[in-house]
Amino acid sequence: MSAIDMNRMATASHSTGVFAWVLERLTAWNDTRVTRNSLSRLSDHELNDIGLCRGDIERVARRF
Repeated sequence: MSAIDMNRMATASHSTGVFAWVLERLTAWNDTRVTRNSLSRLSDHELNDIGLCRGDIERVARRF
Protein backbone atom coordinates (compact mmCIF):
# COMPACT_ATOMS: atom_id res chain seq x y z
CA MET A 1 0.00 0.00 0.00
CA SER A 2 2.73 2.50 0.79
CA ALA A 3 4.39 1.85 -2.57
CA ILE A 4 1.18 2.93 -4.28
CA ASP A 5 1.03 6.10 -2.18
CA MET A 6 4.64 6.88 -3.00
CA ASN A 7 3.99 6.47 -6.72
CA ARG A 8 1.01 8.77 -6.50
CA MET A 9 3.08 11.38 -4.71
CA ALA A 10 5.82 11.18 -7.34
CA THR A 11 3.27 11.59 -10.10
CA ALA A 12 1.60 14.50 -8.35
CA SER A 13 4.95 16.17 -7.81
CA HIS A 14 5.87 15.73 -11.47
CA SER A 15 2.49 17.07 -12.58
CA THR A 16 2.91 20.08 -10.33
CA GLY A 17 6.35 20.73 -11.81
CA VAL A 18 5.00 20.52 -15.35
CA PHE A 19 2.09 22.81 -14.47
CA ALA A 20 4.49 25.34 -12.91
CA TRP A 21 6.73 25.20 -15.99
CA VAL A 22 3.78 25.73 -18.35
CA LEU A 23 2.48 28.59 -16.21
CA GLU A 24 5.94 30.18 -16.19
CA ARG A 25 6.22 29.92 -19.99
CA LEU A 26 2.74 31.39 -20.49
CA THR A 27 3.58 34.27 -18.16
CA ALA A 28 6.85 34.96 -20.00
CA TRP A 29 5.07 34.82 -23.36
CA ASN A 30 2.41 37.27 -22.15
CA ASP A 31 5.02 39.66 -20.71
CA THR A 32 6.84 39.62 -24.05
CA ARG A 33 3.59 40.23 -25.93
CA VAL A 34 2.57 43.15 -23.69
CA THR A 35 6.03 44.75 -23.93
CA ARG A 36 6.12 44.36 -27.72
CA ASN A 37 2.64 45.87 -28.10
CA SER A 38 3.41 48.78 -25.79
CA LEU A 39 6.64 49.67 -27.57
CA SER A 40 5.02 49.27 -30.99
CA ARG A 41 2.43 51.90 -30.08
CA LEU A 42 5.13 54.52 -29.48
CA SER A 43 6.08 56.91 -32.25
CA ASP A 44 9.58 56.87 -33.74
CA HIS A 45 10.32 60.08 -31.86
CA GLU A 46 9.22 58.57 -28.54
CA LEU A 47 11.30 55.44 -29.18
CA ASN A 48 14.28 57.65 -29.98
CA ASP A 49 13.77 59.51 -26.68
CA ILE A 50 14.27 56.25 -24.78
CA GLY A 51 17.20 55.21 -26.94
CA LEU A 52 15.44 52.66 -29.14
CA CYS A 53 14.46 52.25 -32.77
CA ARG A 54 11.78 50.02 -34.29
CA GLY A 55 14.36 47.31 -34.94
CA ASP A 56 15.09 47.06 -31.20
CA ILE A 57 11.55 46.26 -30.12
CA GLU A 58 11.73 42.48 -30.53
CA ARG A 59 15.10 42.24 -28.77
CA VAL A 60 13.93 44.36 -25.86
CA ALA A 61 10.60 42.52 -25.58
CA ARG A 62 12.26 39.09 -25.41
CA ARG A 63 14.53 40.19 -22.57
CA PHE A 64 11.64 40.60 -20.16
